[in-house]
Amino acid sequence: MSDTAQMMKDLKEIVKPYIQNQEAFENLKEDTDFINDLKINSANLVDVVLDIEDKFDIEIDNDSMDKMLNVKAALDIINSKIAAR
Repeated sequence: MSDTAQMMKDLKEIVKPYIQNQEAFENLKEDTDFINDLKINSANLVDVVLDIEDKFDIEIDNDSMDKMLNVKAALDIINSKIAAR
């Protein structure tokens, strides 16, 4: 399994408890929006970010958190933070 595929799988597990739209979750793609598609509220989005930090052993600053609106943005940020370690 490629790193991206594994990361996508990990990300899916992380967001699963917070989603409100099962259909969008089952069809999760890079352009899936956390708020508009998965219906994750902003408070839960913070939990998602904290879970991502724990899972990938990275720290996500507020600027990055503000940009983490969809799956692709999250993957890009995770990759850049891992690369910067």
